[in-house]
Amino acid sequence: MKSTVKYLSDTKVEMTIILNAEELAIATEVATTKLSRDVKVAGFRKGKAPAAVAAKNINPEKLQEQILDNAISKSVAQAFIDSKLQALDRPAVAITKYVPGEMMEFTAETEILPAVKLGDYKKLKSTAEKVSVSEAEITETIGRIQQSLAERKEVKRAAKIGDETVIDFVGKKDGVAFPGGTGNDHNLTLGSNQFIPGFEEGIVGHKAGETFDLELKFPDDYQSAELKGQKVTFTTTLKTVKEAKLPELDDKLAAKAGPFKTMAELKTDIKRELTSQKEREAGEKLKDKLVTELVGISKVPVPEILVADQAKSIEQDFVNNLMYQGATLEQYLENKGFESKEKWLETEVHEVATKRVQAGLVLAELSKVEKVEASTEELDARVELFKQQYANNTEALKQFEQPEVRRDIASRLLTDKTVDRLVELNTKK
Repeated sequence: MKSTVKYLSDTKVEMTIILNAEELAIATEVATTKLSRDVKVAGFRKGKAPAAVAAKNINPEKLQEQILDNAISKSVAQAFIDSKLQALDRPAVAITKYVPGEMMEFTAETEILPAVKLGDYKKLKSTAEKVSVSEAEITETIGRIQQSLAERKEVKRAAKIGDETVIDFVGKKDGVAFPGGTGNDHNLTLGSNQFIPGFEEGIVGHKAGETFDLELKFPDDYQSAELKGQKVTFTTTLKTVKEAKLPELDDKLAAKAGPFKTMAELKTDIKRELTSQKEREAGEKLKDKLVTELVGISKVPVPEILVADQAKSIEQDFVNNLMYQGATLEQYLENKGFESKEKWLETEVHEVATKRVQAGLVLAELSKVEKVEASTEELDARVELFKQQYANNTEALKQFEQPEVRRDIASRLLTDKTVDRLVELNTKK
């Protein structure tokens, strides 16, 4: 077999392959053996006739088709291995010359995993954000603790801001109930701004047991195209009103909040927790910045097939998130003013998909250069961590035994270790 490679671009090649008579003879033998299994010859059970006898009864067109399939499949795979190229899709094959039993020439065109040239990944400029915790943040946290420890007592008076209520409501537009506008036994703290402007304020002044209408208007920038800017009526029943009696901000509150003797100890612990949380967030942001910077200084050709696959994944995740919010992609596209789904994919999704592919290619190359590996023990530990998270989901637990799931986890583990290595190389003192 002879093969030559022609680069059509940094991500696409055309392989020209020439097979000789000996290689075609091997392909013919394999094809004949395979097709003989389905040939019925008088005096023999199906598939039991000698190959030489069965061959005379094989459909010539099927035989030639099988010969070509065998010869092409085997030689293409070998040619890409010999050239140290990784095809990303089934190659498009075109036979340019074929003399049965003597020779065959054909081309195989496909996108390949491109060569990535890393920039100087040990001298990146990105740094972690400085972390600080303000008194206002500590006070806000203490306020939430104070709310959680408040005594709640049902009252007969009219509701006011800060009260906790239970309501039933039905929203109607032009007299017709609209999707997502109905709720029963809904817990609502007045002043929390869970609902559209005017809703919670409209409950203020009413007492438990009252039913009333709230004439409101959805904001002009509301996410639902059917409701934004629309006038609606919410028929609301106020079922209960509870007043929250906040505890004093003293050492007794600190003792109830945890193993603290004084308010000062509680504040110190809150500051430590907030600082730790902010440091983790800053660390994650630094990872993103370093990867983005490395992509920017590296040569990273992008195969369109990988971008297309990533775009499909992004689209599916986006649609699922919209579904959880009670919305659809069509509603989102209309609300954002996209003339078509294709325009949205081109404008928003394609760029994100391209960046993700570039990041993946850069990190894959970096893992090779830095010889980053994930051991079997590390993989087992990561899988076990996932299993603990899904301990009550029998079906999910079964998935972790699937080879493809373990491969996916192993891939993510290697990526995480590579990013950690990149951070290490750029944060040394």
